[in-house]
Formats: sequence, structure tokens, C-alpha cells
Amino acid sequence: MSRPGNQRSIERRVRRVATRLGLHLMIVDKPDKHVRAHGGYMLREAATMRIIFGNKDYPYCADIEEIAVFLDAQGETP
Repeated sequence: MSRPGNQRSIERRVRRVATRLGLHLMIVDKPDKHVRAHGGYMLREAATMRIIFGNKDYPYCADIEEIAVFLDAQGETP
């Protein structure tokens, strides 16, 4: 059983919200030095495969909390 603050449980919750909004939560497979310091996530539109969040400075630059805030701004609370 997972705890509410557990990283994996947060990822699952954010993934469910993203899916409802027609988005995919993408997680980096091989992190580089930038991703290790901060980030590791991006959001992609399912229909167009266009990255909509998490690639501003470098790919996978968003962390899970930033993704949750972005989804919250879209009208859903993860």
C-alpha cells in the first residue's frame, strides 16, 4: 500500500488527471546532469504528440509538483 506523499503515488495520481485531459505524462528514461538536478517529467498531447509542458530549458525539465500545478491550472486537481 502506498503512502499519500510517496513519489510513485503522486505520479499515478498526476497520470490519471493528465489522461482525463487527453495528455500523456512522460518520464525520462536516462537522466542527464540537468534532469538529475531538477526535473524528469514532460506532458504531451495525446492527439497531436506535441509537448505542451516540461521542455522549456531542456527536455524533461519539469518536476512532478510543477506538472501537478500545471494540471491544476487546466481545471483539475491531482
